[in-house]
Amino acid sequence: MIRFNTLDVEMPPIDPLHDKAWINKVAQRHGKTIGELYYYFCSDEKLLEINKERLGHDFYTDIVTFPLTDCETVLSSEFCISTERIKENAETFGRSYESELHRVIIHGVLHLIGFDDHSEEDQKEMRAQEEICLALYQTMTNDPDPDFSPC
Repeated sequence: MIRFNTLDVEMPPIDPLHDKAWINKVAQRHGKTIGELYYYFCSDEKLLEINKERLGHDFYTDIVTFPLTDCETVLSSEFCISTERIKENAETFGRSYESELHRVIIHGVLHLIGFDDHSEEDQKEMRAQEEICLALYQTMTNDPDPDFSPC
């Protein structure tokens, strides 16, 4: 089950059925299945508040990931995503808002799969995986898999 929700902002421009199918496909390609994924879109200030309260971090970020289980094969998590930070990052890196939004959406899933971004080497691998996932998103947009049923 994958759910998209908002806390204090409007829903960003996503296609829930397409995005769920894409997230499932990414998980499948890594030998994982989706348990429960909850995406919460919010403002910078709300995410800063969550980051402080739940992680003790006093800084702005685009996403925080809260795994709901230690299971290595079934992915379950809550993701809190700042739509303001996505907009700023899109402008900074010369990307479209939609591309940056989907990069961040899949970034949290990649963390659950086992990719990290603490070291410079890890960051390069994470960026490479994000690009692979974004290419898959585009492929699925142009040629959707009619036999795939999102959860």
